[in-house]
Amino acid sequence: MKKVIIIGAGGHGKVAADIVRLSGDEVVGFLDDKPPENLVGFNIIGNTGDIGKWSDCMYFAAVGNAEIRKKIMNNNVPWYTAIHPTAVIADDVKIGEGSLFAANSVVNSGAKIGKGCIINTAATVDHDCILEDFVHISPGAHLSGSVKVGAETWIGVGACVVNNIEICGGCTIGAGAAVIRNIGVAGTYVGVPTYKVN
Repeated sequence: MKKVIIIGAGGHGKVAADIVRLSGDEVVGFLDDKPPENLVGFNIIGNTGDIGKWSDCMYFAAVGNAEIRKKIMNNNVPWYTAIHPTAVIADDVKIGEGSLFAANSVVNSGAKIGKGCIINTAATVDHDCILEDFVHISPGAHLSGSVKVGAETWIGVGACVVNNIEICGGCTIGAGAAVIRNIGVAGTYVGVPTYKVN
């Protein structure tokens, strides 16, 4: 059994805690600089300045913002990879440390998932996709085969990306968007098909 400290006591932290418990591991508590008023069943045991204080624990950065997640994960501690029991991940998938695979997510053969990525509820990443570090694939979003997503890009809820597409780092793809062409300039993209709004 692994002992895990979760950094971030918001909604994503609660999801991570459930995954840790369902995996048979132990949530020791949360670190948060601005803890919520109500966190049922768990304790706030410190803030981000306490990362590394518990040498017998692993840590998980439960922060949706990629830039903040990256900063947190610059700490030299053992990072927990959270995989929900209902996630389906092919045997040959390469997974970076500190990533999360939520309930009913699917990652197919040949995919490479970077450090600190989030594959959220019922999201799918098909064969031979490459996700660089700190990518977030939101609930119900779908990547077809051989898609490459650059670091710190966020694919919005329900968005879809056709096969053989490259999306550069630092992008936000809006909810329900359809990406049918390569995206080479960082920014926010929305619509069907997508167009850049800033």
